[in-house]
Amino acid sequence: MELTRFWDALPERAREALRREGTTVMMKPGAFLVREHTHTSQVFVLHRGAVKVWVDRAGDVAILDVLGPGDLVGELEAVDGGVRHANAEALTAVEATRLTADRFRRVLDAHPGTVWAVAAVLAERLRDADELRVAHFPDDPERRLAGRLLRLTSRFGSPLAEDGGPGDGAAAGVEVRLPVSQQDLGRWAGMGRRKVAQILTAESVRGGLDVARNVIVVRSADALRRLADRD
Repeated sequence: MELTRFWDALPERAREALRREGTTVMMKPGAFLVREHTHTSQVFVLHRGAVKVWVDRAGDVAILDVLGPGDLVGELEAVDGGVRHANAEALTAVEATRLTADRFRRVLDAHPGTVWAVAAVLAERLRDADELRVAHFPDDPERRLAGRLLRLTSRFGSPLAEDGGPGDGAAAGVEVRLPVSQQDLGRWAGMGRRKVAQILTAESVRGGLDVARNVIVVRSADALRRLADRD
């Protein structure tokens, strides 16, 4: 799964303008970039680390996305001036460029290519949201879980060496080192932790996928394809 990264889609002159208009910030795990239901007008371009986007509805947490280097946070509210629709929380140490909404829009106006980069990000997120909705009707939890795992491996995956650890050896799969639990995957894919565990231990994927504390290992791309029910 190829994801659209805002920073990669930008012309170089637009990157320079964003750096010039913004401020580099460093955030610790657990820090909030934005909080839902607030009117803060800040936009973040992520350069390092992972950010969890989530909402709280009467005590029930739903994860909307996990963003990484090159991604954009807060663009919707910068465009329409609305209230924040979700929390954005640092999962790991994060480095980002922070801009006010006014300065972000100023760059958009001065560099038309930047507008297309924002549009590409929004289109990719809309496609993912549609895919997730389709997997709810009829209910297809395996496909939903596979979609979340594919997004994580695309954004944060590193080759896994034959000896079981990262290195320069022959590739034996992909690993994602993030504090994302089975419960988090369930909150992201719309199911309980028990259902996630049941899917991961099913015979069709057993041994090909492993979700442990702070690490996800995909030893077999075929296991993910079977889970996603894709050719």
